[in-house]
Parts: sequence; C-alpha cells; structure tokens
Amino acid sequence: MKVIDFFSGCGGVSEGLRQAGFEITIGLDFDSKAATTYQANFPEALFFNDDIRKLDEKELVKKFRTLNSDDEPVILVACAPCQPFSSQNKSKSEDDIRRTLLDETHRFIIELKPDYIFIENVPGLQKIDKDKEGPYKRFIHFLNMRGYKFIEFIAKSEEYGVPQRRKRFVLLASKIGQLDIPAKTHGDGLEPIKTVRDFIGSFPPIKAGEIHPDDPWHRCPTLNERNLERIKYTLEGGDRRNWPEHLINECHKTHSGHMDVYGRMSWDKPAPTLTTRCYSYSNGRFGHPDTNQHRAISVREASRLQTFPQDFIFKGSVVEASRQIGNAVPCEMAKQFGLAIFQHYQKLK
Repeated sequence: MKVIDFFSGCGGVSEGLRQAGFEITIGLDFDSKAATTYQANFPEALFFNDDIRKLDEKELVKKFRTLNSDDEPVILVACAPCQPFSSQNKSKSEDDIRRTLLDETHRFIIELKPDYIFIENVPGLQKIDKDKEGPYKRFIHFLNMRGYKFIEFIAKSEEYGVPQRRKRFVLLASKIGQLDIPAKTHGDGLEPIKTVRDFIGSFPPIKAGEIHPDDPWHRCPTLNERNLERIKYTLEGGDRRNWPEHLINECHKTHSGHMDVYGRMSWDKPAPTLTTRCYSYSNGRFGHPDTNQHRAISVREASRLQTFPQDFIFKGSVVEASRQIGNAVPCEMAKQFGLAIFQHYQKLK
C-alpha cells in the first residue's frame, strides 16, 4: 500500500505506516526543518518542501504515477496543522490561512483517487464549523460527493500502545467500503497501558545542560538556579505543591490550576500530552521522574514517549526538534490504524 503524506511534519504517521508494512512514496511539508528531518528518515520518498497551495496537483500525480503502477492501493494522509482549531490557541482567528489547508486536499484527491484517507487533528475540529460553512464541513461534503465512506472518532493514544495521554480527532475514509474504528490494543482486558518507565526507564542519567556522548539527542537544556532548586524539591509525579513557599510564583499562590507546570512525570503512568515545548521544565509536566535527575526529559526521551524509534534522526536545534516531536502523530498509534486499514483492504479485496 502506497503512502502520500501531506503536512507530514517530521514523519510520525509515515514512520507508523512504514512499520505497518506500507511503502512511503511522497511527503509534503512547508516547514524546512521538519522537511530535513523527514528526508533523512525517508530517503526513498519523493519530498516536496513547499506550500500545498502552490503545488500543482497534476504534476504531483504525474510524478507519482511514474514511480507506481495504477493497481496498487493508495492512502492519502492529510494531518493539517491543528493550531487554528486548538482550544489551547487563545489567539486563533477565522482569518488564519491554515484553516483552509484542508480545502487544498480536494483537488489532489480528485486526481489521485486514493483508496483510503487518514485525517488527524485536535478534538473539536468537527464541531467548530458545524453550524456554518467551514473547512471540515466542506471536506465532509466533498467526501460524500466522491463516494467515500468514513468514520469519525476520538482516539486516546494510550489505548493504542503509546505511553502518553493524548486525545486526537481521527477520520478514516475508504472508497471500497465502510471502516470500523480500529480495535484498541491496550487497556481493560487487553495489554497493560504503557508507561513512562517502559519507554525511557533504561536511558543513562544525564544532568541539565548535558549531552550524552552516545546520542546527541539525549540532551536537555540547563536550568536556572531557581528552577534547579524547584525541581530538587519536586517528588516523582509531584508539582509545585511540594515546594516551600518562597519558590512559588505569586500568580500561582492564589491559583489552583495548571498543576502540570513545573511538574515531574510519574514512572508507572503514561506521560501527559507532549507539546512543542516538551523540552522545557517550566512549560508542563516535563520534569524527569527520577528524583536524582534534576532536569526536564531529554529530546530523545520525548521522541520515545511519542514512540519514535530509538535511531530516528532529527535535524535542527533542541527547540526545533522538540517542536517536530510535539507536533507529530505518535508512531505506534499510526501503525495500529495502518494495520486496521490493511486488514480492511484484505477483507474487501
């Protein structure tokens, strides 16, 4: 099964689908650093580091057809940027040009006629424009007009083997028959939920600001003196409630929320949702769970909690690599969806 990955980022979906046995043929992303990472890990794929709005659909399909025969099934991945729809984005606007990127996929779908389509975004995407004409409503109408059957659901990544609590909206569409929601693999009555320990428990210790000699991405930023003191007081799974009064920010003394900020992870639970600032101790519960290691998780540890392989190559700075990791679809979840799609194809074909 051939994969065309639009808005690919650094390649979380492509990596998961590759592990499911799919062939990665085309990638597309506007971000130059994410593009460099993608190309380093998927050298076999034809890559477009371009704005989809400037890309000619007929030219892309022509190049695709020269590399692939028409009788092989195709899956189009279109995980457009989620920031315009995220509840965390307090400055989102209907004028944000990224809101219409999903519209751009229509002309490629018309030309490619993919057997399957995979969309992933923030929960709530499907509700934002339900009462008026918007990008998602237009997309659903387009799928119906083109004869696609589709399912929509909220996926919890920990129920698909990812050691992280992360809710995402998913749409899976098919031209050849109705799909079911992919079966969960972990949780009640299934395999145990994966934990932070399962994925980063064997990493060698490092200090804040240190780079491990065996892996340039097993590294994390330095901490200032105040934050170093804070994390020394923080228990495994703990937060600012563990601190003496003088270390608590004034704004937090009368505010009981946002307890993840400056928190440590727990060894035997899934990680919280990794964000684009997962390298930063002060931006979430990204403190290392080992109370002898006074630091945030390393870039490599963050990538493992997103289920990237240990040898996945990242390009760019710590900030850039962390943004790529935080924006990615967890590889293991994409793999499980890929396996479900392949089973569906085998059954109906």
